[in-house]
Order: sequence, then structure tokens, then C-alpha cells
Amino acid sequence: MVVHELDPFEFHDKIPLKRDFAKCGVRVVPPAVARYGSFLESGVILMPSFVNIGAYVGARTMVDTWATVGSCAQIGADVHLAGGVGIGGVLEPPSATPVIIEDGCFVGSRAIIVEGVHVEKEAVIGAGVVLTSSTVILDVTGSTPVEMRGRIPARSVVIPGTRLKTFPAGEFGVPCALIIGQRTESTDRKTSLNAVLRDFAVAV
Repeated sequence: MVVHELDPFEFHDKIPLKRDFAKCGVRVVPPAVARYGSFLESGVILMPSFVNIGAYVGARTMVDTWATVGSCAQIGADVHLAGGVGIGGVLEPPSATPVIIEDGCFVGSRAIIVEGVHVEKEAVIGAGVVLTSSTVILDVTGSTPVEMRGRIPARSVVIPGTRLKTFPAGEFGVPCALIIGQRTESTDRKTSLNAVLRDFAVAV
């Protein structure tokens, strides 16, 4: 264990923090922390947030305030992780699958993605969505729901939902995720979130 003095902050850890952000073309807003062993491509913006060892964050991605990128998580380019997003990490067990967020995705405030869930390119995850390996994901865009787990298809728009399940004590709503539509090819990335709000009334 070593004490690291970064006035006015002090850290006591086995692993140093990353340095030379200017040389790498990365913007880091105090008190954001990226641990040594994480990789940040040029153009990354870290608001006050945390990126753990082994994580990969792609070019021009923003990790917004109080968002966490867990160990070995793989975040693509042009992604926005909104305030308070929790991306799960993988240190134990060693064979566990990392969370993957592909290029161009938007993950809304306080969403949680853990246990190796794979979010394909340009998907929009609404505020408060929780995705684990066992979370039921229901595509409700057709005449009947299509059930899946562990993967969000490319360009999907996802919001929190519930579905009824019967227990010995009665019938109760269990959390799930709902795919309610797709981003259109004509939607530019810079305006897509406003388009989602207009088209689907999703709080992101």
C-alpha cells in the first residue's frame, strides 16, 4: 500500500492513478478517477466519475457525473454514460464475461448494467433500466412479446418495465426491460435523444 498525495486529495492504494491525460487527449474534471491499468482513448471526457482497472473507454465517450465503469468493462466510441450510471466490473471469478457497450450507445441516468450484459451499437437505454444476466428483456414492438436475456439488439430503445408473476403469496410485478422501438437510420446521433423523447416519450 502506498500513499498518493494529489493536493488537496490523498489516496492510499496498491495501484497508482493514471497520468498524462493531456498527452492522451483526455479531459478529466476533478475529482474524476481513472486507475492505472484502464485505457482511455483520445477524446474521452470524464466528469467526476470512476473508471476501474482493466476497463476500456472508447474515443469521444463521455462518462458523466458519478457514473462508474467497472473493472474490465468495454465501452465503445461515441457513448454517453449519463449521471449515476453503474457499469458492472469483472475481477472475480476470472472467467466471468465483461459488460460490453458498443459504439454510439446512450445509457440514461441511474441505469445499471452488470453481469456481462452486451448492449449492441447505438442502442438507447432509458433512465433507471436495470440489466443483469437474468433480467427478462421483452421486445414489445410486435403483436406478441419476444423474450430474451443478456443482450440488447442494435439501435433498440429500452425502458424499465414490470410483468406480473405469481408467487405463493399472490401476483406481483417483477422488474423487466422493455424494447419499445428502434432508432431510425435517418436520425443523426447528435439529435437522436431528442428524437427518442418525441417518438417514444422515454425519460433519458
